[in-house]
Amino acid sequence: MALRLQQEAMVKPYEKMTLIQLKEAEDEFDEEDMRAIETYREKRLQEWKVLKKKQKFGELKEISGNQYVNEVTNAEKDLWVIIHLYRSSISMCLLVNQYLSVLARKFPEAKFVKAIVDSCIQYYHDNCLPTIFVYKNGQIEAQFIGITECGGINLKPEELEWKLAEVGAVHTDLEENPQKSVEDMLVSSIRNACIYEDSDGSNSDNDTK
Repeated sequence: MALRLQQEAMVKPYEKMTLIQLKEAEDEFDEEDMRAIETYREKRLQEWKVLKKKQKFGELKEISGNQYVNEVTNAEKDLWVIIHLYRSSISMCLLVNQYLSVLARKFPEAKFVKAIVDSCIQYYHDNCLPTIFVYKNGQIEAQFIGITECGGINLKPEELEWKLAEVGAVHTDLEENPQKSVEDMLVSSIRNACIYEDSDGSNSDNDTK
């Protein structure tokens, strides 16, 4: 506690100020402070620019087929682009759009877009929807085609986040696959059912004897 108070006492007042507050308080500082403030202001501006560059997206953007190349294939270098091809008549597509909107806000450093599939690919079959392509530097790094590959009808947003994290498109704070617990429960239920059936079978054999 004492160390923290000592460290706070050593912090210059301007180091706790916003850029606007610094501008308003310029008359209160001496020449030495003003030089330090200018250096500090420049540092804060650079930090702000870096942050804005990283957080330049933050939403699920609708594009058309004729924007595909510019928005996806020719996106800037080293940028992860997640595109969802969908039809609004398919409920699973609407669910994926909903979850991608949430993930776009959570991971603004990645680019999330959606497009009505008919504007991009003619005669694309409903069985292949939803379709999610994950691009980087013009190349498809991963693809999830159809309900099963996208996570199934009981898909949760955390499961979709994990899928994107596994291919490197986002940096998740999830520590393990959220679908694993569901799979473990299913395996456990099947195992227990088998044991129960075996037990019933043994009892029936004993009764017969």
